[in-house]
Amino acid sequence: MAIGSVGLSRKRLRFGSLSALYALLIASLLSLPPLPAASADAQSSVPLPEVAARTTQVASGLKRPTAIAAPDDGSGRLFIAEKRGTVRVYHPDTGLAQSPLVDITAAIDESGNERGLLGITAAPDFRDSGELYLAYTALPDGAVTVARYDLDDARLEPLLSQAHATYSNHNGGQLAFGPDGYLYWSIGDGGDAGDPFDSGQRVDTLLGKILRIDVSRSCGDLAYCVPKDNPFAGVAGARPEIWMYGLRNPWRFSFDHADGSLWIGDVGQGSWEEVDRLRPAEQPGANLGWSCREGLVAFDEGQCGGGGELTDPVFTYSPRTGSCAVIGGQVYRGKQFADLVGGTYIATDYCSSAVWALRDDGAGGYLQAEIGKTPTQVTAFGATPEGELYVVNDLPGGLHRVSFERVTPPCRITHSTHAWGGGLTAKLTLTNTGITPISGWKLVFPLPLGQTVISDWNTDLVQNGDMVTAANAAHNGTIAPGESVEIGYLAEHAGDTSAPKRYTLNGQACTAG
Repeated sequence: MAIGSVGLSRKRLRFGSLSALYALLIASLLSLPPLPAASADAQSSVPLPEVAARTTQVASGLKRPTAIAAPDDGSGRLFIAEKRGTVRVYHPDTGLAQSPLVDITAAIDESGNERGLLGITAAPDFRDSGELYLAYTALPDGAVTVARYDLDDARLEPLLSQAHATYSNHNGGQLAFGPDGYLYWSIGDGGDAGDPFDSGQRVDTLLGKILRIDVSRSCGDLAYCVPKDNPFAGVAGARPEIWMYGLRNPWRFSFDHADGSLWIGDVGQGSWEEVDRLRPAEQPGANLGWSCREGLVAFDEGQCGGGGELTDPVFTYSPRTGSCAVIGGQVYRGKQFADLVGGTYIATDYCSSAVWALRDDGAGGYLQAEIGKTPTQVTAFGATPEGELYVVNDLPGGLHRVSFERVTPPCRITHSTHAWGGGLTAKLTLTNTGITPISGWKLVFPLPLGQTVISDWNTDLVQNGDMVTAANAAHNGTIAPGESVEIGYLAEHAGDTSAPKRYTLNGQACTAG
């Protein structure tokens, strides 16, 4: 990238004029009717349980990596942010460069587990401007900050900060340019637990929010401008930078540039992790619910009722089986695995390393499956300009390429229920679809909200929160290829009598239906 001969004033003029024009063009495009199906990015029809996610480590030696950016400059590089305040460069041909591209350690407060350099993205005109945008906790007071960094002169220019001194956790930190050309930034609710500042439902603070600002120009005393169509622009007592609110710790979010959807992984309090998806028309002013509720369940009713309709998550899961923090990912839009996971959202969990796959089912819901494991303690996903996925993991600090392959599920589940009043009986038929006997088995699945198992038969069943582990009984521990066992349970319900949406047998996804 030859940026040394490009003057600062020329770079700023170019970025400002192109970005503003780009924003106008995208805004007009987003107001058009949806594209015909033939011109939209393809969505795979391969059943999710027939897909397995794999990772291959391609670099080591990173120091607590937190985020990945891929400049669309034809270089093939990845930029990897490290918590201490450095940015490292990886190239598939030459590996991980030892010398950092960026070093802002003198500006970084990395005290506590969740402070540091937290987010990175390249300017839309990076090829010409050489500008990055960084999100970090700043010295001396731990304020969460977004800044512009000019690679030409190693100049850090803070743009916007939010006080965050009381607690060191829940800083958020994701940065991304949206399809409209504006910069989006996530901030957590201020930390500790239980939203002690009631930040989620307040609009007079930037805590617990996703923000939207125009960094291509400045307005008055601001180093940026507030887009006029921001939902709280001009609203008395509200921060105009707010795009959506009601978030706990939206550590990672991403845009699906095929349709403009915003996907958010919002870390839960301890009972529910959640993934949200909002299409462009649903985003402005959306209230994601925290701390009125966690996931779909009431959390603090004193925080309810002040902000209109709440936006439901599209996926929730309980951390009660080893999970702890959702790591929001990306919708796969690459070419290499489009036949398997095209149009599929891929995420993981920091503790359990489960790979979650979500896909629009075309009927208002989402198909879901657990399709593999990532390395331990993944902190972020990144995508190349071509749409191929990578992840970084916290400790021991590696970069991993993500791939997918088609597999034959080892099991098939059919599920039937009979419901009455506040009860239901369920029968599950578990079939060995593999070619070798299954000797000893554990079937794990989540029950729909409000269902509680009262008794069971032909299995040793334990319910922990929404999660059920059904293990073999003494008489049915071996299932020959092509053979089946039947198990069942009696449950109470609160109105939802539907069947579980996903199953794993000894850690592998089962076909359902």
